[in-house]
Amino acid sequence: MMTLRELMVTFPTSDACKQFLMDRRWPDGKVKCVRCGNEKVYASKARPFHWQCRNHDHPYRFSVLVGTVFENTNYPLKTWFEVLWQMLNSKKGVSAMQIQRQIGSSYPTAWFLCHRLRAGMKDAEFQKLMGIVEIDETGLGGKDKNRHWDKKQHITGPSGKTTVIGAIARKGNVVCQVIENADAATLNKFVHKTVSGNVDLVATDEHKGYAYLDALGFPHETVSHSAGEYVRGKVHTNSIEGFWSLLKRGIVGTYHNVSKKYLPLYLAEFQYRYNNRKNPDIFGEAVAGC
Repeated sequence: MMTLRELMVTFPTSDACKQFLMDRRWPDGKVKCVRCGNEKVYASKARPFHWQCRNHDHPYRFSVLVGTVFENTNYPLKTWFEVLWQMLNSKKGVSAMQIQRQIGSSYPTAWFLCHRLRAGMKDAEFQKLMGIVEIDETGLGGKDKNRHWDKKQHITGPSGKTTVIGAIARKGNVVCQVIENADAATLNKFVHKTVSGNVDLVATDEHKGYAYLDALGFPHETVSHSAGEYVRGKVHTNSIEGFWSLLKRGIVGTYHNVSKKYLPLYLAEFQYRYNNRKNPDIFGEAVAGC
């Protein structure tokens, strides 16, 4: 991935950023109407990076920013690119406070930019996990007993924490999501959604909710953490627990506190960074997805 210096040299102006975004949105060079997909659009001579589609009752005008997280922004695209670069290069995430200092904005503006970019990091082309897949759940957030009286019982899960379930392919991608409870029906639904039917092995801990995976046709084995067993040959959950460790260090050390409402956006950010850890063009991929 490019360095910050290379980023500044590559994108010195907003027009350079718009050209990059245009090339990423329409890599074949054919600009399409963002409403109907019509390829016969007409470029505006007066306004660069603006087009007009006449395949409607009235001519529809749009810019390269329409349909992206950058739409209707008052900040130059160059600033968005700088914030995105920081987020992708920070293994444990970057706080809105740090972004505020970097771009010289208000805190709400920095917070808004970060959340819009996180929304653009959701995996639109998810493929089910194969090979050896580890599945585990964890609790995020403080204990309910330590919350202010008007905040108690607002979060479900172990000790009042928000429950997150995740699956990771050994040396591959990870997928995680917030769940309301860790009962068997919820866990099995997540496995069906994320794990391929041709998987080699599904490794979990001894949680009773996973007991039905064998009956559902998944090759399933467990390790008994309560008995002090953490690895038995190829059966372990160390990879997913490593991701949980990275996620928790980021939340505690960088963000300090994340509400349940916005937790899915943070999960999307950490998931995207992890799944693209070996992608030399992670910045370009992120821009295309925005």
